Amino acid sequence: MDDQFGPNFITITDEDGNDIELEYVDALELNGQTYMAFFPAEVEDEDSEDYGLVILKSVTENGEEFLVTLDDEEELDRVYDFFMEQILDDEEENS
Repeated sequence: MDDQFGPNFITITDEDGNDIELEYVDALELNGQTYMAFFPAEVEDEDSEDYGLVILKSVTENGEEFLVTLDDEEELDRVYDFFMEQILDDEEENS
């Protein structure tokens, strides 16, 4: 995804049927798996625990791509750390 025309947004639906708009940050491949990082587009309460980086995994089923949450805490921590390293490296290169 290229942001030359502005940020990219997606809308996902949570398990309660609520739509959530997310702004695309970056994607990476780790151990043969593709992960995508997003920030919430709208934050109602900045003190909320839900505010921050949202990481979803790309999964293909029956030829169709889906984004799913990471249920494994170790996988989530590993991918989060990798994304943060990449974001910090990008910031250092741009400063």
